[in-house]
Amino acid sequence: MTTPTSTARSSVSPAGLGFEDDGTALTVTASGRPIATYTYKPKDEQYESPRPFFHPLTTLGGDVVTISRPWDHVWHKGLSWALPNVGKHNFWGGATYTRATEYANLDNNGAMTHGSFTGIDQSGAGITASESLTWTSQEGEPVIKESRRFSFQLLEDTVTDGSETEGAYAILFETRMSNISGEEIRIGSPTTEGRHNAGYGGLFWRGPRSFTGGVFRNKEATGTDEFMGTRSPWIAFTGKHDLTCRSSTIAFVEDGTNPGAPNQWFARSSIFACLGSAPFFSEEVPLHEGAPLTYRYAVVIADGGVDADRAQALADAAQAALRSWA
Repeated sequence: MTTPTSTARSSVSPAGLGFEDDGTALTVTASGRPIATYTYKPKDEQYESPRPFFHPLTTLGGDVVTISRPWDHVWHKGLSWALPNVGKHNFWGGATYTRATEYANLDNNGAMTHGSFTGIDQSGAGITASESLTWTSQEGEPVIKESRRFSFQLLEDTVTDGSETEGAYAILFETRMSNISGEEIRIGSPTTEGRHNAGYGGLFWRGPRSFTGGVFRNKEATGTDEFMGTRSPWIAFTGKHDLTCRSSTIAFVEDGTNPGAPNQWFARSSIFACLGSAPFFSEEVPLHEGAPLTYRYAVVIADGGVDADRAQALADAAQAALRSWA
């Protein structure tokens, strides 16, 4: 069933996932408990490059795995699609890094504005929302037209470490960006502008303060900041919560059909915990009129830590969900 956009509505899917829409944000529930809020009409200042974002995100067991507006980078918003160097525009927030200026406030912070939900589909394995957005410059001129889809799906999860867990779910995310600016746009990063190992920009997650010092894992290895800029089909991060003292794991899985896949990851454990897809990390990608760019990912949110077997099983389940979602 596809539900048209309206306000103050709620529904529950056959998979046990539900949603409520208050006209500014969607809240997704599992077994009646909120697990995610997607704010699609933010009230952020222009300097923070207003855009839709997921926050809070929690595990099925109830542990919160995102923060928003941290004092050190107030433009970090839980989990969001954000790009710092889109031609002359900044759709990330804060200062812009260029070869000519290094970091500077250039009055170029754009906004991603929600147009409508073209449908909310509950007929499949979970809940899928389809959304139209328009990206505008700081002056309000149109730059990019975006078609976005995201889906919440529960994953089969086999726990192998003996911990008490509630399981895992995935957020499937797809963006299709079309250039409507009237000129060629080259999408890059601070690294393409000359700053070493600062290739952020893409689907970006900022973790809780207590996750600082957590551990990354891919198929080959485990570690911390040495995963910055690496390429792999998936990457997972495990951190520990204050108060409950439990662990949670976030895994990013890239669709192999993405341009440039496998692309690099922006991965940081020290200073603060963050992880993001970074398809423009080291090389600019042109966005031509009439030639949209499409990127697809799955973000897995799991209770507990992971060993090699569980991490691979979650990544495989997320890849399968991406394939069936297509």
